[in-house]
Order: sequence, then structure tokens, then C-alpha cells
Amino acid sequence: MATTTAAHTESDWVRIFDTTLRDGEQSPGCTMNVEEKIALARQLERLNVDVIEAGFAASSPGDFESVRRVAEAARGPIVLSLSRTREEDVDSALKSVDKSARPGIHIFIATSDIHLKYKLNMTREDVLDAATWAVTRAKKHLDYIEFSCEDASRSDWDYMVTVCTSVIAAGATTINLPDTTGHAIPEEFGRMFAYMRERVPGADKVIWSAHCHNDLGLAVANSLAAVRNGARQIECTLNGIGERAGNCSMEEVVMAMKTRHDLMGVQSRVNTRQIYPASRLLSQIIGQPVPANKPIVGDNAFAHEAGIHQDGVLKYKLTYEIMKPEDIGIPSNKLVLGKHSGRHAFTARLKDLGIDTDSVDINRAFAEFKALCDKKKIVYDDDILALVTEEARRTVDHFELVDMRVSSASSKAMPHAEVTMRVAGVEKTAEADGDGIVDAAYKAIYKIAGIQPALERYAVKAITGGTDALGEVSCLVRENGMTVAGAGAHSDIVTASALALVNALNRLKGRKYQPLKPTTDVP
Repeated sequence: MATTTAAHTESDWVRIFDTTLRDGEQSPGCTMNVEEKIALARQLERLNVDVIEAGFAASSPGDFESVRRVAEAARGPIVLSLSRTREEDVDSALKSVDKSARPGIHIFIATSDIHLKYKLNMTREDVLDAATWAVTRAKKHLDYIEFSCEDASRSDWDYMVTVCTSVIAAGATTINLPDTTGHAIPEEFGRMFAYMRERVPGADKVIWSAHCHNDLGLAVANSLAAVRNGARQIECTLNGIGERAGNCSMEEVVMAMKTRHDLMGVQSRVNTRQIYPASRLLSQIIGQPVPANKPIVGDNAFAHEAGIHQDGVLKYKLTYEIMKPEDIGIPSNKLVLGKHSGRHAFTARLKDLGIDTDSVDINRAFAEFKALCDKKKIVYDDDILALVTEEARRTVDHFELVDMRVSSASSKAMPHAEVTMRVAGVEKTAEADGDGIVDAAYKAIYKIAGIQPALERYAVKAITGGTDALGEVSCLVRENGMTVAGAGAHSDIVTASALALVNALNRLKGRKYQPLKPTTDVP
């Protein structure tokens, strides 16, 4: 593979462009409300990412508002909105970030012939004109402009040279060449960056960026190949979430550059000790557990079961571990607090876990913690994180679970549930029978809510070990074309199941404005 021959300097680093709030949220069930996005944005600040793509402001009033709020909340990173090459898109994106300390805009249009013919119904000249016009308009209002050649990996390279030359002249400061469909392999993707940097006038004046999807499982490899050929920005998401098979995983690509700095020569400025808290926070927010075998942040990433491996690690960790758990923020001892712990220690531990304590009702959370201590012999970090996230889920809910009584099946009766919920401040009760106690509880909740969405996924996970472990339930529900995830945690699994469904119903209720799917795909 051809590699860049440019000498590395002390100021030479790979910028991390995090698109969890935009591309990541586009995965089914990963919808986040405004407060959740702000909490995640603050964690991204602690990670020290360089750019946060907060959303697609023109897609809906709700998305515009979330971009605006994130732009105001995040003071360190550049915050930008995605935009098509349309006047209303550009203006909406600019307005959504105008209160940001470091505003930006990300303009894109497809450049592959297949997209031009079958999707845009535009000529190459039309696309060139639209791209140049949009960048010129944005440049009148701000300095940071990223331009993306959507579907770059299937585009004609010489045509992209023409487009990139024009948008750089118009004021673009970052050029993104995305593998929109996950079609590329590392050798050709790296060669494309080398080709473009050699032939585009002013190539050395802009940052070249890689945005890779994981359809062939090559998103991280392709991103690293781009860096080896001069790219100095990688666009990625926490836990690799995103459209279809996902995006380049932030934690994987960052740790690959750090661990193999001998080969890469450059790395990011990410505070890697915030990776694990960020991964767990996202998992709690979207209600999707991190797979155990997920590189870097999965539960098995630093686990050793084979006897030979255990023997080697005990003698010298580097025999089978190429990273230290502490480097990504995994605490060396997960046993943290107990019933004799005070409020100060509890608050300090929340901060260590990446929780924004300003957004948490500490009094209520501490009371919940004490109640949990009475139920459990040992309280772990994951218990506390689940507890606080569960408390946060209930603070502004339209639906709130008040009480639930269930009876299991017997030879004379079906499983039965009686549920009391508070709906917009008014308590309502309903009863139902079911095939099991969870099914009965769900049917009673549906009666109170007045809707019955399709339950597409239901999963149970023990957060920590032991029979007294907190149980975490995640579910995915769909109604009227909208899919949302819900999550709940409790020491009683039926209660956790009910909390997960109520959380999902609140997400459905909270989506007053369903984001409009753009008429074009996005990078």
C-alpha cells in the first residue's frame, strides 16, 4: 500500500469527528431525546473529540432543536450540522449552530455516477454547480466548512478532483471522501486518498477526512488506510453504531492508532480513559447492550479463560494483552461502594463513571443507591451506572410506572398483572392476563397508554453477577413507521421489563416531530 511521505510533526495528529448523534442515531432503535444528546455531547467533550456532528438540522424541527441545544452546551469541540446543497438546508444548518463557541457546517452531495443517474437525476455539471454554490453561501457566515463527496469510493476519481478543486477554492476547509456503502477495501481506499492529495490544487491547505461504513467489516481498516495515505480526520461513532452494519468504531480506530503508533506514526488527541464510560453511557441511553466480544469495550475484551493464556497473563500481562484496561477507563476494581458510603463518595464515583452530575437529581439518586445497598451485598460500578441512568429516564416522563402486582401461572389461573401508571400526572390502573407475567404486564401497560406498538425485540441481561444482580431489560418497539428502544433496570426482572417498555413509550411520545428521511442518502 502506498503511504504518505510527509514528515510527521509535533502538531500532526488525526482529528476525531464523532457522528454518534447524527449517523449513529440513524440506526434503528437508537433514537435519543435532546437531554440524552446533551449528556452524550458532554461526555464527548470529556473524550476530547475534535468535532461533534450534532445532527441534520433541516430534517425536522426536533432535529434542529437538538442541534441547537448541543451547539450551545458543547464549548470545546467544533459543533456542526449536516446539510444538503439546498438553500433551506444550508440556512437551517447555519442557524442551528450560530450560538456555538466553534460552529461548523458539513455540506454533502453525491459524486458517483450511479447516484447521479438513479437518485439525484443530475448531471456532473449540475452537481459541481450545486456543491460550489452551497460552500460559497456557507463561507459568508462561518469559516469551518466540511464538504463530502457522497459515495466517493464508487466515484470517478478525476471527476472528484474537479469537484474538490472547486469547493476548496470556494472556501471548504475539510474534504471528506466517504465509503458510504461500505464497498471499499483498504488498499484501494488508501490509494484514492493518495491520488486525490496528489492531484487537487491546494490539497495541502485542507484536512482530508475518511468516513467509513462497516458493511464488509472493514470500516476501521479502511479508515486506517486513509490515515496512512494522508487523511488527518476520521469520522466515527461510539460502539460503531450507525446505518446498516454501522460506522467506523471510535474506540477501535483510536486504540489501533495508539497501540500501533510504531506503524501509524500519528494518533488522536482523545482522552482514552474516557472511552469505557462513553461506551457504557451510550449503551444505557439507547438501550442496546455492548456485545461481549466487542473489541476494546466488550466484557470479554480483557477476559482470559484458556489455561495457557491465564498462565501467561499472570506471569506478564503483555503476553496476551496489548492494552491495559486502565488505558480505556476500565476500573481495576469494580467493587466501589456499599451501604456505609456517603453522599460525597457516591457523587465522586458518578463523576469517575462519566456521569454529568449537574444533570442528575443527586438526592434522589443517592436514596435509590441506599435502597439498592439494602437489597444487595455488593454494589458494582455497572449497578450504579444503571441505577442513575434509570433515575434519569424517569425525570421528565409522560408515562410513569407507579405500582405493579403480578401473579404467575397455576393449574387454575393464567398469569395476571395489575399495573398502576401515572399518565401526564393522573394515575390510571389496568389489569390483564397473558402467556407469562411479562406478557400480562405489557398488555396492562398497553391498555393504560392507549397504544399497542409491535414488540420487535426483548432482551434480558444481568448487569453484574450473583442472584441478587440488577437485571437490565432492553426492548425495541415500532409504531406508525417509528422504531424506538427502551431500557429498564431493577433487581426484579418483571419490574425491569415494565420499566423498559414504559421508557420506550415515553420515547415514542417524546418524538413530537418524526425526522424526515432526506431524499438523498447521507455519507
